[in-house]
Parts: sequence; C-alpha cells; structure tokens
Amino acid sequence: QGNMAFAGKYEFEGDENYDNFVQKIGLPSDKIELGRNCKIVTEVVQNGNDFTWTQHFPGGRSTTNTFTIGKEADMETIGGKKFKVTVKMEGGKLVADSPNYHHTAEISGGKLVEISTTSGVVYKRISKRVA
Repeated sequence: QGNMAFAGKYEFEGDENYDNFVQKIGLPSDKIELGRNCKIVTEVVQNGNDFTWTQHFPGGRSTTNTFTIGKEADMETIGGKKFKVTVKMEGGKLVADSPNYHHTAEISGGKLVEISTTSGVVYKRISKRVA
C-alpha cells in the first residue's frame, strides 16, 4: 500500500444509507432519484500529495475537486455546495474534516471505500477498480 494507491478509475458497486444521507444534506428529491444506484465513475489522478478527484455521472455531467494533502482547498459536494477543507492523510486514508461534514476515502481490497458523515448520518460508497 504505497501512497500512490489511489490513482485509477473506479465504478460504483454499492452503497449504504444513501436515502438518509442525501435527505440530510438537502438534495432535492429529483436529484435523489437520479443518484440512487447511479453508476458514478470516480477517476483519481495522484501526483505525490496533489490529487485531482473527478466523479463522472451518467449523462456526461462531472464534478472535479483538486486538492493537496495538508493544504486548504475549495471543494464541491455531490449536492453542488461549495466549502473549504484541508485534506489529511491518516494511516493510508484520505480524511476531509469540516464543521458539519466528515469524509474518508481508502483503498481496501482493491476497492475505493468512501465514508461520509454529516449530522450523525453515515453514508458508505464502494467502487470497484476498472482501470
């Protein structure tokens, strides 16, 4: 598990607690339906501590966040909200912590496992490596 382990392309495989989470972050119901079991492809480009993290949605829309470990960055949530956060590397996991949002990402068993927590609601998304 080197620190380059994140680079690659991952396709949505499954998730837990989607509905509770997206309701909690205030996603409109039409977006909630669109996002359910959505085959999001996550593409991660890593150059040392610099990351470009892109989520490609069916229909051609995509969201890209660029960040450097240990430096504050502007991010955008799946709901399109903008916020500032400093991403840290803790024990091989990427950790983004802001006052009302906590997100971790790790590579486990060749899969990208992302866990988001907001107001006590935990959402887990698992994506399999496709490239």
